[in-house]
Amino acid sequence: MPAFPREELEEMMRRWVAANDDAGKTGDWSKMPEFFTEDAVYSWNTGPNWEFVANGRKQIADWAFGTEMSGLEKWTYPYVRTLIDDQKGEIIGIWRQVAPVEDPEGQPYEIRGTGGSWFRYAGDFKWEWQRDFFDHGNAGAVFGAMAKNSQLTPRMIERMKKGSKMPGWTRRSEYDWMAGILNIEA
Repeated sequence: MPAFPREELEEMMRRWVAANDDAGKTGDWSKMPEFFTEDAVYSWNTGPNWEFVANGRKQIADWAFGTEMSGLEKWTYPYVRTLIDDQKGEIIGIWRQVAPVEDPEGQPYEIRGTGGSWFRYAGDFKWEWQRDFFDHGNAGAVFGAMAKNSQLTPRMIERMKKGSKMPGWTRRSEYDWMAGILNIEA
């Protein structure tokens, strides 16, 4: 893993966060795939048996910022901390997940717990891979409360009905993210 100038990594995160903030405001996530190399991998865990995996910029565009963001338009993901390892070219960004609708107490729904992304930088203001993490128990509770209060979008209801039949969902037994992303020998 090559070392990168810290200033370049900081600029990459500044650009990423600005695009993320804009996407949350507009609900248009289509510009985010431009930040990935053609062969990048974007993944996250979806529970004890499933991983979401998008291989390559096209799948990242179609699945990560397409089908997976469907129903989450105008949700915001404000970054609250960034940790940079300029020797490894890796960054961890910690973010929140805030809905554009309010709960019965008048507060925006928010998925509590720790949410974040672990990135590996490839140079040229592109990510080689991204691995997200967030609290699934809290996410389920928020979506359950929103469903109970009839506040889910029709797209989110449709997505929830599909469950593991969504594009990119892969059985954990078929994808070892540690080996696949970190190039670690078993």
